[in-house]
Amino acid sequence: MAPSAGSRLQFLTILIYGILLVGINIVSSVKACPLYCLDVVSMTCNGTEVNFTSCNCCLAPKGCTLHLADGGSVYCG
Repeated sequence: MAPSAGSRLQFLTILIYGILLVGINIVSSVKACPLYCLDVVSMTCNGTEVNFTSCNCCLAPKGCTLHLADGGSVYCG
């Protein structure tokens, strides 16, 4: 017996709703970072110097400080 038009419509509705929910979850987990880099010479996280540096706070872990070439620093909180 072939499925009725009503059951196909329900299936399509549920399928589209599911696709939208998955799409919203994917978009909300994406982080957009600005396309600029600071002149970072070192980075400390929780008071400990780390081996790698990030070029801006968007790319650095929370709680890290970027130490700049001009002597300044930026806290990534």
